[in-house]
Amino acid sequence: MQIDDEITLKKIQIFLAFMRYGNLSKTADDMQVSNVSIHKALHSLESALRCPLFKNEGRNLIPLKSAYVFEEHAQKIVADLVLSVEKTREAAGFAAKVLRLGSLYSLTVKTIPSLISGLKLRRSELDIQLLLSSNQDLVTKLKQTEIDAIIVALNETTASHDFEVLPMFQDDIFLAVPKDSKYAALAEIDLSLLKEETFITLNKGFATHSDSEVVFQKAGFEPKVALQVSDIFTLISMVSSGVGFALLPGRISAVYESSVKLIPLRADFHIQQHIGLVFLKSKERDPNLLALIAECRMFAKNF
Repeated sequence: MQIDDEITLKKIQIFLAFMRYGNLSKTADDMQVSNVSIHKALHSLESALRCPLFKNEGRNLIPLKSAYVFEEHAQKIVADLVLSVEKTREAAGFAAKVLRLGSLYSLTVKTIPSLISGLKLRRSELDIQLLLSSNQDLVTKLKQTEIDAIIVALNETTASHDFEVLPMFQDDIFLAVPKDSKYAALAEIDLSLLKEETFITLNKGFATHSDSEVVFQKAGFEPKVALQVSDIFTLISMVSSGVGFALLPGRISAVYESSVKLIPLRADFHIQQHIGLVFLKSKERDPNLLALIAECRMFAKNF
């Protein structure tokens, strides 16, 4: 059976509102149209259905059995359509009830807890799923829309025409040594003097691994690497235990200053990580992302 073009969603919504209120004036107020428009819409719907829905009793419209049957099915149609719109937008990453956020392990010390706390105040109903991984892995997942936004080191991995970038803060790279190391009391370190020392690094793909390679190139030597690990907390534990030295961002000092000593690099070896929010340009108007952007801007302003 072909559906008549006169059966529109707007007319169905007007019909359902009238069935709810049983009054033209209240229906008109709810739908923000005139009484005449309500009456015309109901009459047009009857014509399109090719059967009466109401009978006239004076100035009142009294629903017939057909009206109650149509009401039951129309409610399901509207509910299914609303759900379809929501699911479609969620699949495209817009206005979902879940925000999938990617971040570096080192940012969980201060940055991520602060952002999530502020974001929950803005959108208390939002379910935030946090994924911790390397810069490279998070960028790949963002490109594949497996996550909605990432807070990472801004480098060559985040340079894409598909991305929108919001810089947040800069962080110096330090040499991390055990508290009892002979180097612990130094005000700064000449890295070129550590050619014979053993180092621990993060796996390839992490921003700190890439930064370490740059620093070692400046120092003019290939480090003796005893171990590569997949998260910064394991790395810090290994340094604390005396397994080796490491190059680490300063943001971890607040939590681990009792375990390791961070020594500034001499000026000619100095390097910084630029931390920022990265998301797809195609999703820049998503309400959840807009809330996250606002929170990141506030964090950057107060950093």
